[in-house]
Amino acid sequence: MKLASKVAIVTGAASGIGAAIAERFRSEGAMVVSADLEAIPGPEIHKMDVSVEEGWVSLILEVLGRHGRVDILVNAAGISLNEDTVEACTPETLARTFAVNLDGMFLGCKHVIAPMRRQGNGSIINIGSILGRVADGASAAYTASKGGVGMLTKSTALHLARTALGVRCNQVSPTYTLTPMMERWLAELPAGNRRALETAHPLGRLGRPQEIAAAALFLASDESQAITGADFLVDGGYTAQ
Repeated sequence: MKLASKVAIVTGAASGIGAAIAERFRSEGAMVVSADLEAIPGPEIHKMDVSVEEGWVSLILEVLGRHGRVDILVNAAGISLNEDTVEACTPETLARTFAVNLDGMFLGCKHVIAPMRRQGNGSIINIGSILGRVADGASAAYTASKGGVGMLTKSTALHLARTALGVRCNQVSPTYTLTPMMERWLAELPAGNRRALETAHPLGRLGRPQEIAAAALFLASDESQAITGADFLVDGGYTAQ
C-alpha cells in the first residue's frame, strides 16, 4: 500500500489515463478525489472545468475541509480537438486547447502549493505527452500546449525546491495510449495506418493507461522523494529514435 493514508486529487478522472491513475491510487490505499468536466459515478467527485480558477479554489477548500490535507495532485485533464493543423486551427480551438491543457495545469499547481507547503511535503504530477518533445503536423495547438506543460513543470519544480522544501513537481509523458478517445480515432483509420503507428514504436505497440498509472504511482510515492523537475517518458521508445 504505497499511498496509504495519502489524499490525492486526480483531474480528468472520468476516463482514460486519469481514470486509470485514480483506480491505481485507490488500490494503493489513497483517498482519491476525482475531478472532471464529465459526470463520474461514485464518491469523492468534484465536477469542474479545470480552466476556471474559482473551481480550483472550491476544490482545494473542499478537500481540506473533508480530509485536512492534500498529498498528491495529478493534472491529467486534457483535450485534443479536430482541425488542428496550423492552417485549419481556429483561434477558438487554440484558446480552448491551451485553457484545458496548460492553463488548467497552471491553476492546479498554483493552488495546491500552499497546503502542501504547510504540510512540508507533496507531489504534483503533470501528464504531458511525447508531442511535447516531438512535433505532429496534425496537432499544432495540442503539441504547443504540451510543450508548455514541460516548461511549466520544470519552473514549478525549481520554485518549490527553493520555497517549499519537500514538495515536488514532475511530469509523465505518454505516447499514443489506448484510451477510449484514442480507440475511437483508431477505428476510423485504415488497418494499415494503425499498424504503421504501432510499428513506429520500437516496442511495436501503443501505450496502455495502466502503464501511465504505474509511472504516476512511483512519482506520487515516497520512493521518489529525490526526484523533481523530471519528465518520465512512457513511450515504447518512440522518442529515442
